Parts: sequence; structure tokens; C-alpha cells
Amino acid sequence: MVSGFVTLVVFILALGGMIFLHELGHFIAARWAGIEVEEFGFGLPSKKLVTLFTWQGTEFTIHALPLGGFVRPKGENDPNVPGGLAAANPWKRLVVLFAGPLMNLLTAIVVFSLLISFEGVPVPGKVKIDSVSENSPAQQAGIQAGDVLLSINGQGVTETSAAIAIIRQNLDQPVELLVERNGEQVTITATPLSSRKASEGALGVALGYPTRQATFIESVSGGTLVTGIQAASIVYLPVALIQGAIAPENARIIGFKGIFDLFDMAVEEDVTSRQEAAAAPAGTVAPDPTNWTLSLIGILSVSLGVMNLLPIPALDGGRILFTLPEILFRKRIPPQWENTVNGVAMLMLIGLMLFVNIMDFVDPAQIPTP
Repeated sequence: MVSGFVTLVVFILALGGMIFLHELGHFIAARWAGIEVEEFGFGLPSKKLVTLFTWQGTEFTIHALPLGGFVRPKGENDPNVPGGLAAANPWKRLVVLFAGPLMNLLTAIVVFSLLISFEGVPVPGKVKIDSVSENSPAQQAGIQAGDVLLSINGQGVTETSAAIAIIRQNLDQPVELLVERNGEQVTITATPLSSRKASEGALGVALGYPTRQATFIESVSGGTLVTGIQAASIVYLPVALIQGAIAPENARIIGFKGIFDLFDMAVEEDVTSRQEAAAAPAGTVAPDPTNWTLSLIGILSVSLGVMNLLPIPALDGGRILFTLPEILFRKRIPPQWENTVNGVAMLMLIGLMLFVNIMDFVDPAQIPTP
């Protein structure tokens, strides 16, 4: 078991790091645009503990709540302050607003690229046993993680879908599996059970493909593709809810406790898988360690980037929406209107986040096990 303290450290470093990188994107873009930044704070805006140093007019500080960071540009909401954000031309403001979410999406690309470089790319043509469930028919028959499945009842299998179809056609009947293990072919007889839940699988195995080392290009292009797919899934989520493709309980918003629970599950799974790999007997294929924590960081980075780009007042996307009329029609929305709308929206967002975080304790979200 992993202690809650370890999970807490991982949670603070991961979530705080995402927020910090988001604000770093805003800071870099502001400095590039010639916009003065009064403060770059480490931690959420709260009681200032210490000023680290001052650089080119920016005060770098540490605050009491050690989670992420914030940027306080000069004249953020007042266009009458020279050299400030609100006084900059709309194109520069647009760059600054986009830079935070863009930094999160770039972080996700790096994380998913690392995952692909660690885990490799699938090699089609063979089916691999990725994992075997405890007390399952597969485990009782002697199937091991790492076995390569060659045939079932004499039928060659090269795709996971074909293997699953054959197993489902033979529920409650013994099937003969030919697997390759440590360079040798082994025949195993197992009985897939109809009494097992669909989520458990009739045999209790997770199927995948053997992998090979990914090239640098494959890692980066794959990381970019995965980030794009994750972002598109988040944007499509409201449509899927309306269409009924996703149940409302499966699209629930979670707060800090819910995210902590996700990290708790991911860290536990990653540590356990590494312990199992280290304890694997000599001469057997050790199970591949999982990387759920890194994957979760990538998913949350995409979520943070995309959510901040939504056209909601007070978020980056809402501020971008207020900037577009000035670019398209050369007419600026009165700053007083923009500040009022953003202020009201911020209060509503704070209320929503309080509700979400309270519900995490009152009715905790069901966290699926990987």
C-alpha cells in the first residue's frame, strides 16, 4: 500500500505544476509582448510569505497555499494604465490569453510522447496477454502476463477483436490456447465463464499487442495525436451527453478531492505493478509496469488547457471572446462591461467549484480501476 502522504506529494507537485506552467505561459507571452508583469507568485494568491527576488520589474514571490502559481500583469483590467495588459493592442492581448492554455497542451504532448517512448508502439499481427486477473479462469489455467496468443481452438489470431469473438463463442466450454512464452510454444486449456461480469472478461485477461521501441518522430507525432484526441473528446462531451451516448454519471465534474482520489488510484497501481515486476520469478516474463500517474497528468493537462479556452467569462476563453470584436470590427467592448461580466462570472465559478468540492465528500465519484 502507498501512504496517503506520498499521494499527497504527487498530487501537489502534479496539479501545482500544471497550474504553474499555465501561468508561466502567460508570463512568457506578456514579456514577449512588452507588457509589464508586477508579480509572478508561486502558490495560489493568498498571504505572501516571502519575496524571492525582483527581475525587470517583476516581483517573484512565494505564497501560503503551495499549489501552482499566478501572474499579476500591470493594468490587467484598466486600459488607462500605460504598459499594462488592458492597454495593449488586441493582438498582443490575444497572444497572452492563448499562451496559458497552449502551455498546458504542449505539456500534454510532452507527457504523452514520453509515455509512447516508454511503452513503445504496437506491432500488429500478434496478440499479447497484457494482464491476468486474480482468481480468474485464465490464472487458474496457468496463463501468464506477457504470453503471446497464437491460436484459440486451432484458429490463428492476429487481432484482439478476433480473439475476443472466439472466446465469446465458447462460453462455459474448455478452449485450447496456444501461446508463446520465452521463445517456446505452450498449450493451455481454459474455460471462459458466462457468469463473470462483462467488465471482468470471461477469461479474465487484458489483451493488447507486442510493442517495439518508438522512434523520436513516432513518439512526438503519437503524443500530438493523443493530445488532439483527448481535446476533441472534451469538446464533444456536451454533445455526447445530449445525444445520450454518455450517461450523466460518467461525465461528472470532480474537484480537488476527486482528482486526489484519481492520483491515489494511479500511484497505487503504478507502485504495485513495479513491485510485481521486481518479484517475478527468474525465467518468467515480468509484467510490464503501468504508467497511470503519467497518463493522468497528461489527461489533466489537456483538460486544463481546453477548459480554459471555453468561451466562459472570467476564463481565458471568455476574455478572448471579449477581444475578438476589437479585432474583427475595430470596436472595443467597454472595459467596464467586460470587468462587470468577468467579475460576476468569477463569483459564479467560485460558487460552482465550492459545490463540486463539497459533493466530492457528500457523494464521492466512483473511480474506475484500471
